[in-house]
Amino acid sequence: MAATKKLASFRLPPLPTVGELIKLYNLRAEKQLSQNFLLDLRLTDKIVRQAGCLNDAHVCEVGPGPGGITRSILNAGAADLLVVEKDSRFIPGLKLLSEAAPGKLRIVHGDILTYRMDRGFPTHISKAWDQDPPNLHVIGNLPFSVSTPLIIKWLENVANRTGPFAFGRTRLTLTFQKEVAERLTASTGSRQRSRISIMAQYLCTVHSCFTIPGRAFVPKPEVGQRSLI
Repeated sequence: MAATKKLASFRLPPLPTVGELIKLYNLRAEKQLSQNFLLDLRLTDKIVRQAGCLNDAHVCEVGPGPGGITRSILNAGAADLLVVEKDSRFIPGLKLLSEAAPGKLRIVHGDILTYRMDRGFPTHISKAWDQDPPNLHVIGNLPFSVSTPLIIKWLENVANRTGPFAFGRTRLTLTFQKEVAERLTASTGSRQRSRISIMAQYLCTVHSCFTIPGRAFVPKPEVGQRSLI
């Protein structure tokens, strides 16, 4: 019980804001990578709360970028946070967060589409498929360019019980472009209904949490709003 309270009360020490880190390392969102940053920690906290209780949890964050959601995950009490970031420009800022949270943050400089997440966490956290989900969460603000191929890959992993689902019914908390989210959650008879709707709803329990307005991102995305699922 004491350990749980300690994790729950963990807070990062004073650090440069995400906006200050972007200026410090001269970071710019790359249009070809569909990058859009979330700087408001109240919003990133709200996203992380949708994942449920993260006390003593293992978490994989997809594409942390400058680390806004990363900070919220650490402050929520995650014991082990693995971040997978393809863009080398963000690694120095993530290392700063790792130093501020000793033993809690691991950084993988790589592509989430090829990363073997089944090797990223200890096997003892695994749960049988018919048991409760493992204390493992996947969280991420997915760039538009990677969201559809990544969710298709994960749906294949669910079917085969591989990748993040080698540990059991791992929970995903992800942002998508609003149009992609609408396809994932589209009901029978909806104009948005598609093969990905059927696959996602057959293999997973899918629901939309809330919509994030485009103005919340820096820069504001050309494709409009995003939704959290």
